[in-house]
Amino acid sequence: MKTSSNMATAVGGDSLADILERVLDKGIVIAGDISVSVASTELLTIKIRLLISSVERAREMGINWWEGDSYLTSQNNSLVQVNQKLLDRVASLESEIEGLRSS
Repeated sequence: MKTSSNMATAVGGDSLADILERVLDKGIVIAGDISVSVASTELLTIKIRLLISSVERAREMGINWWEGDSYLTSQNNSLVQVNQKLLDRVASLESEIEGLRSS
């Protein structure tokens, strides 16, 4: 009996990268509702809406919440401020070291 060591491949031959590129280019929406009920009494409803796309495609659709999100922008600004303080401190230390060398 002869066995083959080759693994089966998808019929379309699309690689994961091709599929991901297509999904990011076109976008994909996943929507669903989860409801928890006991004896015909609804206790909890969760609505799930998920959009997967590239940033460019999202902007074309008018979605750009990350640009105006105060949490993201304030956190980004604080990182810039911390970075600037560190750069100033390094420059100060370097000038002190240079002063010590010249004395």
